[in-house]
Amino acid sequence: MIRVLIADDSEPTRRGLRIRLERASGIRVVGEAGTGRGAVEAARAHRPDVVLMDLQMPGGNGLAAIRELAGPDAEPPLRVIALTNHVDDAWVLEAVDSGAAGYLLKLDSSAQLIDAVRTVAAGGSLLSSQVARTVLRELAARRTAGTALADVPVTVLTRSERTVLGRFARGVTDYDDLAAALHLSPLTARNHIANALKKTGLADRTQLALWAVHHGLDRGDPGS
Repeated sequence: MIRVLIADDSEPTRRGLRIRLERASGIRVVGEAGTGRGAVEAARAHRPDVVLMDLQMPGGNGLAAIRELAGPDAEPPLRVIALTNHVDDAWVLEAVDSGAAGYLLKLDSSAQLIDAVRTVAAGGSLLSSQVARTVLRELAARRTAGTALADVPVTVLTRSERTVLGRFARGVTDYDDLAAALHLSPLTARNHIANALKKTGLADRTQLALWAVHHGLDRGDPGS
């Protein structure tokens, strides 16, 4: 059972999120908070597997709460998903830099919300498709300037896998959307991503997307 804490200053929003989450199997909401300070206190009291954190709340904003719960000084760090209306790149990057393992928009579908909660609870990370491309390019540039991405050539992938990864790295992260864009079944799209993860040895889909950007697959470039 994945235990989730919802932090948002809007009671109707919290209620809507609770309903969406608890309709999914294996997910239980263990608490709610309406302020940044309240989110930190509730998270420490309940020790949820995932915290859904609004970025703009009274009583200490969501970014400060993310840093306190998931940043480099957090002990032990919690898994936090930033959940907001903001598409602005600066907000996204600041949330990721603060320690967020995911970034979703409140208008993202229930399927994306559930997928994000399950992915982050399992140790992975996930970005809303509406912000993914810009953020992935920025994070890939940082990673290239620092620690290198997995040194695996794109030639280990089939042409079909590279095509799917190209769309994935451009921000099309939902399997149904990938399938529709490439005229595949969702199962085929999922299998291509799973095969690419296995062949590259990367830990999760965000790392895989960073690797794809690093190798130019988001530009239709086969890499080297």
